[in-house]
Amino acid sequence: MGVTAAKARTARRDVPKSRGGRPTKSAALERDQRLIEVATQLFLERGYEATSLDAVAEAARVSKPTVYARYGDKRGLFAAVLRREIERWLAPLAKAAEVQLTSSANVSAEQRLVDVGREMLLFTCGPDAAAFSRMLTAQSINFPEFAKLGKEEGWQKAVATTARFFDHLVTQGALDLEDTTIAAEVFLDVVVGHTHRMATFGMALELKAAEKRMRAAIRLFLAGALGPPSRLQTAAPKSPARRRPPR
Repeated sequence: MGVTAAKARTARRDVPKSRGGRPTKSAALERDQRLIEVATQLFLERGYEATSLDAVAEAARVSKPTVYARYGDKRGLFAAVLRREIERWLAPLAKAAEVQLTSSANVSAEQRLVDVGREMLLFTCGPDAAAFSRMLTAQSINFPEFAKLGKEEGWQKAVATTARFFDHLVTQGALDLEDTTIAAEVFLDVVVGHTHRMATFGMALELKAAEKRMRAAIRLFLAGALGPPSRLQTAAPKSPARRRPPR
């Protein structure tokens, strides 16, 4: 059964029952937490297709009808696991943004974004996040509800958190943005998008190189690819732009 099952057996406790024979509320919560923990490890070790409800029930030391009653089927269980993992990934971003909201206005906008970006790299580009990203991508074709969950619970909440942070910087005069939601989407794409994709492809996260790229991306985000708007009005090209010859 492997390490996960052995740990589950070792960690098993007698479930207190109410007078009616049903588990107490605290016991039910403990059971659900154990189910999610075991299911998470099995999905990570075996992937979605090779993980069965029988294996989860056995490793978690609960009956299969209990799993069905709580989550319906494997899709429901995977959705519950994915929802909890997304919450774990978003928590550091929310915490980092909250810290920056209360930090001194003397700290540069670049340094604030670097601090937020570093937390994002660590938690969204790690091996567990990459493994779930691969499973989500593979299963979303057959089960579009997974893609919907990932978008609504993950991406949109990350964008909203980042946009609120940008609203604060705009209020302070540290940034000049017309639409903080669009800015948040661009920021998330350029700061962690590439590194997350590489992690999803199975490339190990090299933190030093990833942070170097993140800092460069943040400078580009702050400056803009074309420079300040005044440059477009006052600077004339020294020579005509060369076109690439047709192939």
